Formats: sequence, C-alpha cells, structure tokens
Amino acid sequence: MRQLSCLARFLASAALTTVLATALAGCQTAGMSGITGALNARAEAPADPSRTAEIAGERYRANPKDPGAALAYGQALRAIGQRAQAVAMLERATLANPGNKTVLAAYGRALADNGNFSAALDALSNAHSPDNPDWRLLSVQGTVLDQMGRNEEARRYYASALRLAPGEPSVLSNLGMSYVLTKDLPKAEDTLRQAYASGRADPRVRQNLALVIGLQGRFAEAESIVRADLPADEAAANVAYLKQMLDGKGDARRGGVLASGE
Repeated sequence: MRQLSCLARFLASAALTTVLATALAGCQTAGMSGITGALNARAEAPADPSRTAEIAGERYRANPKDPGAALAYGQALRAIGQRAQAVAMLERATLANPGNKTVLAAYGRALADNGNFSAALDALSNAHSPDNPDWRLLSVQGTVLDQMGRNEEARRYYASALRLAPGEPSVLSNLGMSYVLTKDLPKAEDTLRQAYASGRADPRVRQNLALVIGLQGRFAEAESIVRADLPADEAAANVAYLKQMLDGKGDARRGGVLASGE
C-alpha cells in the first residue's frame, strides 16, 4: 500500500474535529521533527522503522543510562506507534538521568502522543524555565493545550514561541490549526499562508494550508498546493475525498469544522 500523506490520513475519518486534534499531536508537531529530533542530532538508521526500533532498542538495553540511547529509542518507538512503550521507557530514562531537560522534554512529548495531556504539560513545563524558555517546547505545549480544548491558552504559548522565533513556520502552522479547531477558517488560512510564505516551510505546512483551503470549498487551489508534495493522481484523490466529505455533510460547508459528536 502506498504511503499516504498527512492530509490523506486525516481526511480518512468522519469525525473531522477529532482528526484535526490528532493532526496537532502528530503531523504538525512532526514539523519540528519531534522534541528529540529538534534538540538532538539524529543518527543514521535504516529506512525500515521496525528495524530502526530494533537497533535503537539493542543500544538502549546495552546501556540504559545513556540519555542519547534513550532518546533514539523513544523516537523509534513513537515512529512505529508504540506510544505506551515509549512513555514507560522514557519515564525510566528520566529517573536514570535526573536534571536532563532533553530527556524530560522527550518524555513530555511521548506523554502527549499517548494522550496523557496533564502529565505532558507538567513534564514539558519542567523541561525549560521562564528565564530560559525553548520555543520548540512552548509550541508543543500549545498543541497539548489545543488537544485539551484550551485553545486561547494554547495561542498564548504560540505567541510566546513566536516572540523567540519570529516567523517560525512550524509554530505558525500549529497556530493556524488551532484556529481550525475553533472554526475560524479565514484566520487559519491567513496564519498558514504566513507559514507557507517562509522558505523554511516543509510539506506538512503546505498540507495544512491545502486542508484549510479545501474546507472552504476552493478545491482546485487546494489540489495545486498538495501537488507540490504528491503525485498528481494522489493529490487529486485526496482533494476529491475532501470534497466528497463536505458534499455529504451540509453543515460542514456552513459551519466549518464539525463539532465532536455531530
């Protein structure tokens, strides 16, 4: 089966708001390569994620107190969907490496991936400090708050991150998707266009922008953006599926994103 884009994956659900919340946890924050990827150099590894996890696990078990090994193994476990295992392993790593803020940040990210939002906020808050904030962690804290429905609070974290990293496309993308969650599609589009205009924007930013444009019924424009990252037939199929979803749900056109339970 072909590898599907983030856009295709989160179009595959009927509960669009839930899907978008999942995107905040997965596709968007992946724009920062996750916390561990953003703060640590990534070692060369085989392309097969399962084999990567196997190799990382062997290295970790050989020296469980090595923070680098723990970080690599945690990232590899998340990549293959072993979220609970990543949480358990990184919790042990924080105990073996007290005071290591990079390990603590990775633990917080793993907690968020696993849906342990309150614990994730605690861990992420302790992974940096008000006198030495990390914009990456502020952005991830924002995505966690968005998933908890605390959207206005989340946007304060994004604003703080943007003060430290003006114009950072991954933060702008998270902010844009925050507006999607509260059905403010014009503001979401404006924010995502700012991210899109950056020479540092990656495919996830473009896919988020395409989604927001498609949700407003401008399917040809959405398809032209998706084509930058996908074969023409796959881009067309993704946008056609979105159009089919919206055509089948009259309220989606009038009210933007469907609320949970609708």
